[in-house]
Amino acid sequence: MLTILFSPAEGKHQGGNEPKEELFGSDKARVDILNIYNEIVLNNDEKELEKLFGIKNSKDFEPYLNGTNNTPLMCAIQRYSGVAYEYLDIRSLNKSAQEYLKKNVLIFSNLYGPILGSDTIANYKVHQGTNIGSITPDKYYKDRFSYQIDLYLADKEILDLRAGYYDKFYKTNKPYTTLKFLKDGKTVSHWAKAYRGIVLREIAKHNVRSIEEFHKLHIEGLYVREIKTIKNKTEIVYDIGE
Repeated sequence: MLTILFSPAEGKHQGGNEPKEELFGSDKARVDILNIYNEIVLNNDEKELEKLFGIKNSKDFEPYLNGTNNTPLMCAIQRYSGVAYEYLDIRSLNKSAQEYLKKNVLIFSNLYGPILGSDTIANYKVHQGTNIGSITPDKYYKDRFSYQIDLYLADKEILDLRAGYYDKFYKTNKPYTTLKFLKDGKTVSHWAKAYRGIVLREIAKHNVRSIEEFHKLHIEGLYVREIKTIKNKTEIVYDIGE
């Protein structure tokens, strides 16, 4: 079966009505970082919150001031609202495709660490690259979850659609496939986010179960330029067409 590694987004949808359940791996491994996050948030120190949230206007703090306890929960794959998730547009997919995303996507959150698309999380805010108290999230989760992720992925094929920053959270030791997007021969950034969402949407719509099936998938606007393999990494390079 195929597992897709994916990035989170700073933008979030508010609300939620999902029940609290054990997250991927172990909730115990997250206790320290969540406790510190909630302590900072509930302390309501404007300078600390500005740094943590990456927001300068205190009026924009409000959606996050309840912390992660006793607050509405939503499935992770539905919580995020950044560029990739806008193009994924999960709410317009049928139930089967939505369930595929909940089961087969592993997201690397700046607060929660590795979580499945189905894991229920609060509306939170952590600016990418920011420490939570004295904790550096990527190192914290790499140390605690790498072995568990290795076990989880042992019998799965991997498509890594993460932005490069999230390699810090987990580095796979087995063969995996990643994508690169070019426009007029140059690597793109904003459109890379959009096309990661588009690619994930098409994968879910067609219930892609292997890398072999993915190679056969036609994605409108993307044209394979080359496929290159170095050690355990296979990179598919796409040209973005008109």
